[in-house]
Amino acid sequence: MSSASHEPAGPTFYQRFKKHRRKRVKRLGKWVMRSFSDFVGRQSLIGDTPVIDRGHFPHLQVFEDNWEAIRAEAEEILKHRESVPLFHEISRDQKRISTGSNWRTFILYGFGQPAVKNVTQAPETARLLSQVPNLQSAWFSILAPGYHIPPHRGPSKSFVTCHLGLIVPKEFNNCTLRVGDETCIWREGKLFVFDDTYEHEVHNNTDEERVVLLFHVDRPMRFWGQLFGKTFLGVLKWTSYYQDSAKRTLNAQDRFEAAVRRAGENLENMSEPS
Repeated sequence: MSSASHEPAGPTFYQRFKKHRRKRVKRLGKWVMRSFSDFVGRQSLIGDTPVIDRGHFPHLQVFEDNWEAIRAEAEEILKHRESVPLFHEISRDQKRISTGSNWRTFILYGFGQPAVKNVTQAPETARLLSQVPNLQSAWFSILAPGYHIPPHRGPSKSFVTCHLGLIVPKEFNNCTLRVGDETCIWREGKLFVFDDTYEHEVHNNTDEERVVLLFHVDRPMRFWGQLFGKTFLGVLKWTSYYQDSAKRTLNAQDRFEAAVRRAGENLENMSEPS
């Protein structure tokens, strides 16, 4: 008597086509951005350096002033750490730099839109972010002890990246970000700004976790630079890069919300008299 084969079927033609198309679009997008990188850099009103003077963004001081409240919300989220998605679970294009369970991201904003369920888990952080002009994206970036994020580059000079240190290893000199030929060191309650189109990498050579609030804001630019940036982001929203990440973020929000609800129910059951 022969048994039926249960070998999994291979990818369909349409799945292979989508994968091939995604690679082509990604490759084309990188080529376009690199081709226009010098142009956008010349349109910048704040220079074109790897690390950017905080003085250009005085309105960001509010994050340093309220960093402890932000950290408290991050610590509540970390109580459900295993339900916070890995970076490559949100964006499949990050598999090269996000491996294993080393880099988790709790998304708060994406392409200017709030992650509706997640922001309820961090209301004060969300309130502060909502006041930032031209906010593009924001998340809690959670890096495991001993992890190295390999060298990589961001997609566009149209915006800059901000990091607010929330939970920093005691050996902070061994937890660093290299941007171009400059090195940044996180300190709790301190914020710095950099251009992630320069090659950058992270070394957490400690046995402690590192948590920052990471967010992107528009780079101050001249008219043609602003126009190019808005056009680029508008086109990006129609690609699978955005559509797929948006769906994955929505699913991740549902899973996290369910995890918090289950934890609350379990705590309530434990407190009930027997």
